[in-house]
Formats: sequence, structure tokens, C-alpha cells
Amino acid sequence: SGVRVEPNRVINQPDSRVPGSSVYSFIAEDLLFLGRAFGMVMSMYADGRIQEWTRVAPSRVTETLNYNQTEIIGFSVDGSPVPSMGVGSLVVFNGLDEGFLNRAGRTIRAAVALENASETFAKEPVPMMVLKSNGTNLTSERINKLLEAWRVARLNRSTAFLNADVELQAMGIDPAKLQLNEARQYVALELCRAAGLPAWFASAEQTSMTYSNAISERRSLVDFSLRPVLTAIEQRLSMPDFVGAGNEIRYDLDDFLRGNPLERAQVYEILNRIGAMSVAEIREEEDMLL
Repeated sequence: SGVRVEPNRVINQPDSRVPGSSVYSFIAEDLLFLGRAFGMVMSMYADGRIQEWTRVAPSRVTETLNYNQTEIIGFSVDGSPVPSMGVGSLVVFNGLDEGFLNRAGRTIRAAVALENASETFAKEPVPMMVLKSNGTNLTSERINKLLEAWRVARLNRSTAFLNADVELQAMGIDPAKLQLNEARQYVALELCRAAGLPAWFASAEQTSMTYSNAISERRSLVDFSLRPVLTAIEQRLSMPDFVGAGNEIRYDLDDFLRGNPLERAQVYEILNRIGAMSVAEIREEEDMLL
């Protein structure tokens, strides 16, 4: 009927031992990266609805398939079978795809390789220049004096002069020629595309951001990146083992997507004038004490 109902505690704080944000942040992460998430029922109400549950890491869960390997008929946690319902059973959150790690595995591996290459150059930079003697072997003392003279000379001028006895050779590859920065920027952009994340959220794309288009980008973030995760959680929590028939669970995104104070005031004024919102409802929406 469209009436807003305050949810039971199990919705906002599934596990009484920790804040609800802790549980749902891990559930969202599992859905994003792996395409599925699990919770374990800790207690039940007398009417059969779940009273308390907590998140279970997907790495601890294994599936039991039917004879044809086409249907999941049970689950095990840490190798021990769990009941199909009631205390100890699993709350399964099914994602809308196979998960970011499976969908963008090659891009992630490329990002790791680039990060390792950058770390290697930072820890053990390859010598870029070698002075080679074409004459007799020099003593360590003369070599050190030659290198120190070369270093000091390069601080004073960029042009160098070598006589016939000394030759300059370049070794290794310049990190600038490897284009590590450009490659890392490109991979970051590709990862954003794979996640449906607007690139400027990860600083993978240069853009001039104003308040008005920042609000638009937030809507794009919800629609194209967060919506699959939000939908998976909302629809699972709307099933009969959590809420009564006819009730639905939805995320309240008003604060995240709200406009500036002037825009909100103009909207409230119109809604109040036509009788769609009372002053008390407006104050509640704005988190004002009555």
C-alpha cells in the first residue's frame, strides 16, 4: 500500500554483536567480487522468521549438487553440512552476475603486474648509465674519482664530454619509456569499466566536477554500479523468512541523492502546498528535531 514501516532489528542490525554496517559491508563486498554472499541463521522467531543472522565468508562454504550436477541441494560450512532451514541454516544472497573477480580477472592480474613492476623500480632502480673504460683497467680509487666527477659535472651542466678512453653506455629500460604511469592509469580505467564505476570516483579520469554534475554522477553510480548489489540484498531481505507478506525492504538513498538545500526547500514547499507532505514529515526528512 506504499506505507513506510519501521523494519525489525534483524534488518538494520542482523548480528547484535556488531553494527549492521559491518555485516552489510562484507555482504556487499562478497556480492561485488564473487557474485554471491552467505549469512548463517543464529536465532528464529516463533513464527518462523529469522531473528538474528551473521555473515559467513564464501571461502568457508561448499555446495552439494544433485546427481546430474545441475542443482544445488545443500551447503556445508567448514566441511560440515548445515540444515536447509532453521537455526544454523544459510541465508543465500545471489548476485546478478558472476562477480568482479571472475568478470575482470585478466585486468586485475595486469594491474597487479604493473604494481609489482612499479615497486621493483622503486626498491631496486636499474642503473641507467655505465662509464666503460676502453683502455687499461682502472683502480678502485680512480673509478670512484671518475664517477664523482661525472656526478658533479651533471649537476652543473647537461652536456658531457668523453675522451677516447671512456665510453658511455645505457643499461636497462627507463621507467618513463615503459609508460608505467600511463599503463596504470589505463588499467584503472578498465577496472572502473568492469565494475560499472564512474571513472572519476577512482581518479582514473580527469574531469572538472561541480555540485550539479556531482549529483548526476551519484545517480549514475547507483544506477550502473551499486544497483545490482542493492537489488540482491533488497530482494533477499524481502522474502517471507525476514518480513511479513506484502512488505518489501528497500535502501533509503534520499540522503545520498538529495540536492542542495535550496532545491530541497523548493520541492518541500510544493509538496506541502499540495498536501503531499506535512511540516512534521519535512522535518523528519531533514533530520530536524520536532
